[in-house]
Amino acid sequence: VPRVHYEDVAPGTPLMKGVVLDTETTGLSSQQDRVIELGMLLFEFNPVSGVVHRVVEVFDELEDPGFPISPEVTAIHHITDDMVQGKRIDDARVEHFLRDVQVVVAHNAAFDRPFVENRWPVFEQLAWACSVKDVPWKEEGFGSAKLEYLLQTQGLFYEAHRAETDCHALLELLSRRLPQRQQPVLLSLLETLNQAQFKLYALGSPFESKDLLKQRGYRWSPELRCWTRLLSTQEQLQEETHWLRRRVYGERKAVVEIESLGGTIRYSQRGGQRETRAI
Repeated sequence: VPRVHYEDVAPGTPLMKGVVLDTETTGLSSQQDRVIELGMLLFEFNPVSGVVHRVVEVFDELEDPGFPISPEVTAIHHITDDMVQGKRIDDARVEHFLRDVQVVVAHNAAFDRPFVENRWPVFEQLAWACSVKDVPWKEEGFGSAKLEYLLQTQGLFYEAHRAETDCHALLELLSRRLPQRQQPVLLSLLETLNQAQFKLYALGSPFESKDLLKQRGYRWSPELRCWTRLLSTQEQLQEETHWLRRRVYGERKAVVEIESLGGTIRYSQRGGQRETRAI
């Protein structure tokens, strides 16, 4: 049974509001597919300690995508054409639900954020955090960042793949403490929110360096036809450009592109501010 009340806070403790969000969709492409279920939990938390206080409000609505849901997709989340027929998620209610919200958390925000921004532009103005990417699960000794697995390590089991259920499961996870750091998972997320993040584009890198780049943590972007890597600090950025100069470009003339990503841009498909730099 999902909890509504988490930890007590002393009277007068300043609290902030956050939203845990999950979507069910007709497929994987935010350009061609549609949101068919939006689940959100509005919760209060202590921004200093990262302690979750309580769930304030629950949102869960279905929407007709305007075309049939494929049987393969229905097999995952059990949402049928009949369940969504003629339904539309209330835009005004979504906007009202998000007032005063400091952060939106999703488990794999890079999937959910583009979908909801396409449908509700209000999500563009909010800072987002990802409970897959923004928590050091590996360093904390976890073998996977899958939500079901992480909850099982806490002795919790739930029926995955309906938006509201997934939201309750995620908030439960955010309230738990990381074993090494002994701090709530939510606090780890909040710490990354204030960090600038940079996306480095290794423009024109030689083909023979592809395995080296992959090993280093770069990802190939088919649209841009270049290798990219996310970095958290200016120091990392500087170190990385030196490494590229030494190991990838060698003697040849090299130019990289650097994109600055704040919390309102991260995990979105909208671009951040870009600059080109010779290295």
